[in-house]
Amino acid sequence: MANIYYEADADRSQIETKRIAVLGYGSQGHAHALNLKESGIDVAVGLREESSSVAKAQEAGLQVMNISEASKWANVIMILLPDTDQAEIYETQIGPNLNEGDTLMFSHGFNIRFDLIQPPSDVDVVMVAPKGPGHLVRRTYVEGGGVPCLIAVENDPSGNAKEFALAYADAIGGARAGVIETTFTEECETDLFGEQVVLCGGLTELVNSGFNTLVGAGYQPEIAYFECLHELKLIVDLMYEEGIAGMRYSVSDTAEYGDLTRGPRVIDDHVRQTMQTILEEIQNGTFAEEWVAEARGGRKRFLELEASGHDLPVEKVGKDLRAMMPWISSGKQSVKDTSGGQG
Repeated sequence: MANIYYEADADRSQIETKRIAVLGYGSQGHAHALNLKESGIDVAVGLREESSSVAKAQEAGLQVMNISEASKWANVIMILLPDTDQAEIYETQIGPNLNEGDTLMFSHGFNIRFDLIQPPSDVDVVMVAPKGPGHLVRRTYVEGGGVPCLIAVENDPSGNAKEFALAYADAIGGARAGVIETTFTEECETDLFGEQVVLCGGLTELVNSGFNTLVGAGYQPEIAYFECLHELKLIVDLMYEEGIAGMRYSVSDTAEYGDLTRGPRVIDDHVRQTMQTILEEIQNGTFAEEWVAEARGGRKRFLELEASGHDLPVEKVGKDLRAMMPWISSGKQSVKDTSGGQG
């Protein structure tokens, strides 16, 4: 069984005297920085001088420095920059400013797991990884809740790395929901697998293929959108709250029978073998090597694929339908308005 910790297990004295630099002001960066600040922690945001996020961070009342200055000022550095940018920035701006006894932090194990960053032996290396998008980390904190976090320790010369990681997770709200102990390797490999096979890659392809099947058979695109995308949130919310069995209890018996008998035909042995192959590509470094090369080569294929996704029929229909349902976003800030986006 996993070790799970809560607020009563966290010792805030481990973090209260630290100077923390949060590098990046994307989805996770803005949430970490603001939550830490409101928890009474001395925090600064480190950004590239030309970053469009500088103004957003300053407007939020945060101290902003360039990355080198922030790394030199801090004794704890949380790297929340895009995975493929971290190694170069570490070599030129973070590493030269690390001192013995400092703490280097990550929210994803990618760069440590695949040896893209190799920290010195005299600094603590820890991970605090909220299990949700940064905008949810921020929203739940403000509401008095939190998003569960993972913590891991890769290097512990101080002997207090785990205790500090738990205090940090508590300061951003994670200990309100639960903090699970893991390793950099386990977090990285399972996170990549979940994103690629279920949460992002698998889900979007399933939605798009279902929508295209119905439209191709002559059904109205608006009806197909509701059946294959809009109602997805209702089902996921039920699973989130009460598990798969609770969801099945809540839907009709017709829906449950279709789930039980047709679901295994959609996700069949061929699909499960593909899942296994994708996991192996993650474990042996094939995916990491491909993604880093793509990023360093200018992201041509990535940008082409991303642009083609914007032009999908399901996206065009959905945009029109969501405009007719203003209550969906009522009272919520756009993710593009609150942070710098990805990273």
